[in-house]
Amino acid sequence: MRINKIIVGILLSFSSLSSFAQIKLVLGHGTGLNSPRQVAAMRFAEIVKRDSNNRIEVEVAGAARLGDDAAMVDALLAGTLDMSANSQGAVSAVVPEYNAFGMPFLFANVTQAWKVLDGPLGKELAQKTAAKGMIVLGYWDNGIRQMTNNKKPIRTPADMKQMNIRTPPDQVTIDIMEALGAKAQQIKFSDLYAALQQGIVDGQENPLVNINAGKLYEVQKYISLTNHKYEMTPFLMSKHTWDGLSENDRRILLNAATQATQLQRKLAKEEEEKLLVELKNKGVSINKVQLKPFVDATSGVTEKWFASPIGDFTKRVVKAARAN
Repeated sequence: MRINKIIVGILLSFSSLSSFAQIKLVLGHGTGLNSPRQVAAMRFAEIVKRDSNNRIEVEVAGAARLGDDAAMVDALLAGTLDMSANSQGAVSAVVPEYNAFGMPFLFANVTQAWKVLDGPLGKELAQKTAAKGMIVLGYWDNGIRQMTNNKKPIRTPADMKQMNIRTPPDQVTIDIMEALGAKAQQIKFSDLYAALQQGIVDGQENPLVNINAGKLYEVQKYISLTNHKYEMTPFLMSKHTWDGLSENDRRILLNAATQATQLQRKLAKEEEEKLLVELKNKGVSINKVQLKPFVDATSGVTEKWFASPIGDFTKRVVKAARAN
């Protein structure tokens, strides 16, 4: 009886000690080290370290140090990477419903997109993501996307005809570019600067924040404000890592993620607003477009996705966006 009590006491001691075990997590992302994504990731790491009394350490590996977004998604699924501030396109290869938020001209501004993401549809998307092996810690912002190229200002879809445009490996973006008459070509973001510099592609599309962080203005003459597509940055944790954490540690991470999400969105929005002036000062020509011809030319993209296997979810996202 005394031996049994001793054994129980030892087991309880080990259990108590395990809650104080040091934990090291790695968070990867693909944007530059001066981007809102990097700043928010570092803030997340600071909050986690503070709230865990220095017990949980998060190493931030930015600038595609761990591979591109698709490679990091694979690593999350395999359990070889703990967390990633990733991309809508790469995650949609595993959870197709992410495509629904990228319908052309769906959101007039980022605040409208956040309202939908923070509501029931965002929760539903998180459930679908968890079922595929990734936990949503937050929906960060990747802005509304614009066109750049080296040939001429884009004012109507006719100006894009036969242009070679780099896109991420995102089917909705490819559909939009093709509907506008361009030839879509997939190149990793980390290789994009060189591809533009060498003329492998004529142009690309990204939010202004990414254009600036990647210094693409150095190798592109024109920015055309098409506002053709919104994208989020899913902030994800591998379910393998999540399942190994205590409830208390999960709460610490979720609290830090909420604060980091608010910071990242704020920084992204503020930077987007000031970049128009800064990029003009860097010598890039910036122009607005005739919006209606672009909307008309891409209407078939939304109809295509309505008829797809994620059509019901896409219709509900579009309805919620238009209601806002």
